[in-house]
Amino acid sequence: MTEIQMTEPHRTQPHRTEAHRTEAHRTEAHRTGTRITALGHYQPARILTNHDLAALVDTDDAWIRSRVGIDTRHIAAEDETVDSMAAAAAEKALAHAGVDARDIDLVLLATCTAEHRAPNMASRTAARLGIPHPAALDVNTACSGFSHALALADQSLRTGASGRALVIASEKFSSVTDWTDRTTCILVGDGAAAAVVEPSAEPGISPVVWGSFPDRGAAVRIEGTPARFAQEGQSVFRWATTELPALARQVCARAGVAPEELAAVVLHQANLRIIEPLAARIGAVNAVVATDVTVSGNTSAAGVPLALSKLVAEGRVPSGAPALLFGFGGGLAYAGQVVKVP
Repeated sequence: MTEIQMTEPHRTQPHRTEAHRTEAHRTEAHRTGTRITALGHYQPARILTNHDLAALVDTDDAWIRSRVGIDTRHIAAEDETVDSMAAAAAEKALAHAGVDARDIDLVLLATCTAEHRAPNMASRTAARLGIPHPAALDVNTACSGFSHALALADQSLRTGASGRALVIASEKFSSVTDWTDRTTCILVGDGAAAAVVEPSAEPGISPVVWGSFPDRGAAVRIEGTPARFAQEGQSVFRWATTELPALARQVCARAGVAPEELAAVVLHQANLRIIEPLAARIGAVNAVVATDVTVSGNTSAAGVPLALSKLVAEGRVPSGAPALLFGFGGGLAYAGQVVKVP
């Protein structure tokens, strides 16, 4: 069956006075499911091609395509920041949803490339958008950050702690890249994507399946002074293609959706050589498999929502259809859920 399964929380009587609109949303959220009502994305104007990279390091277009399947990536300008890109994506999502920023009371921002520790990126983004008094949290689980943040938003709305959420992922990976290291600089890209999450009479976001392998966390890291991205590529490849398919199928089982019923599979946009075998082993034979990595590069936490937003914008998946979101990477952490396409 394709209906997303979710245990319904205890019902309470909603408070619907005009003076307490946000509280009414929170009470409503306590007795219903949640759904993504709109998406939006932003990418910097500058495009870095494989031929451009060949002028920086010892590489070439054929080698990059054969190793990771990437053709181009977007690179942020010096004055573009994690929060400025996040705000640009969020503005589009809010406009598509027809929601005023002042009606958002929870902002979750997934990133592992924040330029500053405090104020966090979520609160900086909220200030840019004019959101007056939100709970504002950053989520740093690297590449699985969006699915982690989406799960937290779903749980917060369903328990009544929040009434309407903005879930954003934004990364400026170019700022933590060693542009002399051809094993990593060929991968990275910058960008952001956002989702408006609201209460729904029917569940549109399934329960999350999440976890990590912290004993192997050093396989993907951003550390040092200045901070630089590094990874053990072969270890990550083996983990992603051998251990993760069963976990992705577990996401489908928890949602009550068979893999062959999926309309779309949106995996972390790590590398085409990881996406294609992992998608095949999930068994989603009728699904559109997102491969935005070929034109956007690896944008870490932003990869999943960026790819999903493009699929929706291009009309490649129908509204209401089930889509598997599954992020994985730094940590080594993973998280996934099945959502109804907005």
